[in-house]
Amino acid sequence: MSGGVYGGDEVGAIIFDVGHQSLRVGYGGEDTPKAEIPTTLGVWEEAVDAPDGGQNVRKHYNIDVTAIQVRKKDMETVSLMKDGMIEDWDMFERLTEYTYKQRLHALPEHHPILMTECPWNTRLKREKLLELMFEKFSVPAMYICKNAVLAAYANGRSTAMVVDSGATHTSAVPVHDGYVITQGIVKSPLGGDFITMQCRQFFEEKEIELVPACLVGSKDVVRERDPPRWTKRPGPQPTSTWLSYMVRELLQDFQMNCLQVSDSPYDEDVANTLPMKHYEFPTGYNDDFGSIRLMIPEALFDPSNVKGVGASILGVGPLVTTSVGMCDMDIRPNLYGSVVVTGGNSCLQGFSERLNRDLASKTPPSMRLKIISANSSSERRYGAWIGGSILSSLGSFQQMWLSRQEYEESGKLILERCA
Repeated sequence: MSGGVYGGDEVGAIIFDVGHQSLRVGYGGEDTPKAEIPTTLGVWEEAVDAPDGGQNVRKHYNIDVTAIQVRKKDMETVSLMKDGMIEDWDMFERLTEYTYKQRLHALPEHHPILMTECPWNTRLKREKLLELMFEKFSVPAMYICKNAVLAAYANGRSTAMVVDSGATHTSAVPVHDGYVITQGIVKSPLGGDFITMQCRQFFEEKEIELVPACLVGSKDVVRERDPPRWTKRPGPQPTSTWLSYMVRELLQDFQMNCLQVSDSPYDEDVANTLPMKHYEFPTGYNDDFGSIRLMIPEALFDPSNVKGVGASILGVGPLVTTSVGMCDMDIRPNLYGSVVVTGGNSCLQGFSERLNRDLASKTPPSMRLKIISANSSSERRYGAWIGGSILSSLGSFQQMWLSRQEYEESGKLILERCA
């Protein structure tokens, strides 16, 4: 594809960054995504009369934050992702249609698209994605790029050790000259969802009832730690999947407002000297939270004290040192010199400082350690999207697009060009 067609400002590329929690989407060259849409959809079925007199079942999808939060009697919430990869293609297609029509107000055939993928995405899924975008959405050109490479680009590096801590897992991915070193990828199943589960267990032990705001009709002001006085909003009985999705949203709000990563390995006496954080639940129950704020996120860095977690699971620091150790001797200094921190959990207060401390004691004395962490939390959260936005607007990238014409001539073989 020559730079002439998409060169200059005539047509902006659209960047799709598909994560486990949400899809970030927007135009290349911009600072932040235009929309962030949950990759969990509300699914409900309805019986419709078939022409032959029988009954067919029609599936309906509720997409985006507001639609999912509407309480419906039989609506289940289902994620279209599994292990960072697209699992349900029918749901992904619906989500993409919605994104173009409702959020971007754009026609797919007018814009080339840059898709992100996790470093362990399979060949079959990449081919399926290519086919879907060219056949169903008729995009003029597309490119698929690893999200770790883009997160490195977003921080001005082409060689880096990318530490990505997202919803389902935390991974250390070595990137050298814009290519992922596959044998060096190390990942642990501890991520945002694990922290949410820890929070939930803590509240269950304390017998604090977790009720999402949309189920609360009214509430009274109560004193700290007093039982809440609230009334339930009338409406249909929701499904268990919808209820657990809404409770997860509430717990994530608690995480963002209260949790903090301790500067040094967790010590209860030190944790108790820190100021407490006040938090009020939708039911009106409110309390000050102290040492627990540091204890829960500690699991990301030191999972050894967490019950139910195997001894083989690594904390964030050991993930990085293990990954670097699997790479060539020659590039190790470069990896230690550019440790890029990205993903939703990296927005937890103190995350980068703690990683720096853990790695400083493990880095060989001959190597210089540098942690690169964007100042604003949105830059850390949207690292891969921002990298895609930068890459798609570079003049040198324009000949990299896989065009529709090439796809028609060579089919899925053109995927070889996407590193």
